[in-house]
Amino acid sequence: MSERPAIPKPIPKPDELNAEFYEHCAKEKLCFQRCNACRTWRHLPRSMCAKCGSTDWEWEESSGRGRIFSWTVTHQALHPAFAGDVPFAVVVVELEEGVRIVSGLRNLPPGEITLDLPVEVEFERVSEQIALPYFHPR
Repeated sequence: MSERPAIPKPIPKPDELNAEFYEHCAKEKLCFQRCNACRTWRHLPRSMCAKCGSTDWEWEESSGRGRIFSWTVTHQALHPAFAGDVPFAVVVVELEEGVRIVSGLRNLPPGEITLDLPVEVEFERVSEQIALPYFHPR
């Protein structure tokens, strides 16, 4: 009996608001929008600042360092391509800039995750155009 071909994992399909985020990630830079009026960082990308309403913003590079704000451990794959990865942690990282991002955690078993664990970004290339930000303990 022959083995089944591997099911590819879904990858992001950048749109007009988040394409530049993924372009920076492809260069292994974690960048977020920052309001030019009030200097507030933001993620997810959007056209208007939630704090002051300004539409004047630019992309700035993050330090890539933060702490675990929250997490959950997935024990059942909701997509067949992730079946070999369970259990795995999905984390919310609060970066030094105050931005929070949902990501995955590498190099630490899910049972060893703690609140406020210091982490740092690393990138995993998933296609020619897309590299995804993950985090590992620092």
